Amino acid sequence: MASVTLTQVRKHYGSTPIIHGVDLRIEDGEFVVLVGPSGCGKSTLLRMLAGLEEISDGQIRIGDRVVNHLPPRDRDIAMVFQNYALYPHMTVGDNMSFALKLRKKAEEEVTRRVQNAARMLGLGALVDRFPRALSGGQRQRVAMGRAIVRDPKVFLFDEPLSNLDAKLRVKMRADIKALHQELRTTSVYVTHDQIEAMTMADRIVVLHDGLIEQVGTPLELYDNPANKFVAGFIGSPAMNFVPAVLRHEQGRTLVELEDGQVWTAAARQVGRAGQTVWFGVRPEDLVLSQGDALTCHVRVIEPTGADTHLVMTLGETEISATLHERFDAKPGATVRLAPRAGRVYLFDREKEVRIPIEPLH
Repeated sequence: MASVTLTQVRKHYGSTPIIHGVDLRIEDGEFVVLVGPSGCGKSTLLRMLAGLEEISDGQIRIGDRVVNHLPPRDRDIAMVFQNYALYPHMTVGDNMSFALKLRKKAEEEVTRRVQNAARMLGLGALVDRFPRALSGGQRQRVAMGRAIVRDPKVFLFDEPLSNLDAKLRVKMRADIKALHQELRTTSVYVTHDQIEAMTMADRIVVLHDGLIEQVGTPLELYDNPANKFVAGFIGSPAMNFVPAVLRHEQGRTLVELEDGQVWTAAARQVGRAGQTVWFGVRPEDLVLSQGDALTCHVRVIEPTGADTHLVMTLGETEISATLHERFDAKPGATVRLAPRAGRVYLFDREKEVRIPIEPLH
């Protein structure tokens, strides 16, 4: 196992920059997820770490060794791809052992490693089957087994679950996390699915347009997003954002929404009077209230059994709420919703950075 350090790593194709000076350290044994929308550079960053893409500038270290110019085979990494990349003419066992045989490992060691990996992944009864006789989840486990038997310093995962159905993705998330807890091998995982990132990562790296927006544990990013992009990307359903203006009155901050409704921040004065902001609140942090609340108009009601999802309008803005109780009103109804205490976020409208709200004591 080894740490991974990226120092001012850049990538450009011709005159087009893709990665803009990324600095990141991944500790030995850590599971780090690179997450972001399509085109943000996360897969390019992973491929540079693997040696499948050359870096344009900067330095990549695996452990104490600079690997900038090393070919993939000499970096002591193993990669699990989105499309499994199994050899169709080989059995499960042969697919898993192929890389070891190329390295001319002793037959006894090859057998031992394949058996251990098959046991971990529940593939013991499938080692003589061909990939065409396996389900999607089984094929993905074979691809993981092929990586495990190499006993690398670093595992790299490139959106390995995106070809699976929703139920199987949930199971495979748990399997990969359990596997990491057993092996404790440094792992870098790329996905566009923030639920995968939240449920699997020790730390999440949020990328946007080739830059790191924020790095932190899942709950750090959920509770304390640095800016509007991170706040809107982490969490499902996404955070609501409503245009607003700040007012100051008797030492308190008032947030005047676009339709004239006012929310009183239980906080000292923040921002500037007249400052345009985004008023942010997560759907799960809105509750029915008859007190200091916001008036919304229901458009769609989505009962799921455990929760009820509401799609509403607040002024001209569409927002959503996730209620943990049954809700039997009809579309077109008016509801009063209040944010939970301490669960409102303000972001500068121009720079989109978060404005800290200091609570009154």
